[in-house]
Amino acid sequence: MKNRIPVLIGAVCALVLLGVTAKASTLNFGDSRDLGEVLFGIPSGDQDRTDYVNHLVGMTPGTSDSFSGQSFTRSLNSCGACTPVSVTDITNGTPGDVNVDLGSGGYLYLFAKYDGKNAGSEVWYVAGLTGVITVPAKGLPDSDNKYGLSGWSLWKGNVTAPDGGTTAALLGLGLTGLAGLRARFGRK
Repeated sequence: MKNRIPVLIGAVCALVLLGVTAKASTLNFGDSRDLGEVLFGIPSGDQDRTDYVNHLVGMTPGTSDSFSGQSFTRSLNSCGACTPVSVTDITNGTPGDVNVDLGSGGYLYLFAKYDGKNAGSEVWYVAGLTGVITVPAKGLPDSDNKYGLSGWSLWKGNVTAPDGGTTAALLGLGLTGLAGLRARFGRK
């Protein structure tokens, strides 16, 4: 019985950690994945949006500047290595569609545009997220959230390390296996 307790504890920990997924149901302005805003995000073609995202993620967190006639404000949130993206990896959504299907993941950034020239654009870091997420229907907070979502874009990219939940689950499973081997072949 004494040798089975570590195995049981390890198995419970592994199951709990495997239940931790990188799913998100809603993105919000100012949340931990919000990388910042682009005012106003016009023009807003695929190459323009890609340039805006790449400029924003290349900025030092907590700073503001301008580029290509736009004003950028970078949040303090991290996006890991903040990998630049290519216009060839873009997927666009439809105006007003607040439900974004990330499928099995593989996306790095989400750019949401709010009411053409009247509001602006927000960028979120979505690496590690899967399934359907929801973006705010109205934005930006600076404009009293009165402007509707006029479209969004996603970029695929390479994430070099698994999310923390996967890493912890693999560690838990490895430790459980070692505890099992020790219990079976270890001290008697």
